[in-house]
Amino acid sequence: MRQPLVAGNWKMNGSAESIKLLLDGIKKSLDTVSKAEVVVCPPYVYISEVQAQLAGTTVSLGSQNVNEHGAGAYTGEISTSMLLDFQCRYAIVGHSERRSIYGEDDAQVAAKFAAARAAGIKPILCVGEVLEEREQGVTEDVVARQLDAVIALEGVDALADGVIAYEPVWAIGTGKTASPEQAQDVHAFIRNRIARQSAAAAEKVQILYGGSVKGANAPELFSMPDIDGGLIGGASLDADEFISICQAAV
Repeated sequence: MRQPLVAGNWKMNGSAESIKLLLDGIKKSLDTVSKAEVVVCPPYVYISEVQAQLAGTTVSLGSQNVNEHGAGAYTGEISTSMLLDFQCRYAIVGHSERRSIYGEDDAQVAAKFAAARAAGIKPILCVGEVLEEREQGVTEDVVARQLDAVIALEGVDALADGVIAYEPVWAIGTGKTASPEQAQDVHAFIRNRIARQSAAAAEKVQILYGGSVKGANAPELFSMPDIDGGLIGGASLDADEFISICQAAV
């Protein structure tokens, strides 16, 4: 049985003051979250503060990105060893904003997945289609290509060491949400594609949904058989809303 997972991606938001208030609110209600593993992914500059504030709690720390190289002349980048200094257990790789704004292609995302996995950090691999691709009916082709880049580099069983997050790009931050049935269809496609090569990996890997998830729609989304939780953007910046999403992951 896969444990539900809810990860908050704070993106480029927050201040020292607002993050303390947010974490205080989350910690206050953690005892109401019985089943889901909870992860928060703050901006890099706040990782140390967040680590300190999470001490003694069950909340895991994650990174919004990671560099595929171990060290060196990569100005502004963060290595796996740096993340491990702060006990980061997760790292998001291939988020649509990294792909579209910063030009990360499938090969680079696969390399980041491999680097995180090699360091013992669990990569959260983001896959998903833009609106034009959805309307053209090529969602599965796009998601398959993004998955296959990792499988080609690492082998299919490597996916069992990570997490997959299906994020329809047209639903991120737009207020639009894929229906539970639409989300389930893509999650089932992902799991079945993996199962054709490794039934064990398909059964083990957690597949999250991301795209305007809120407390109101989380229960129905998370009730789908192949949706194992969520990668939450804007709603993770509100403690009450985030906790209500975590409570829906059963």
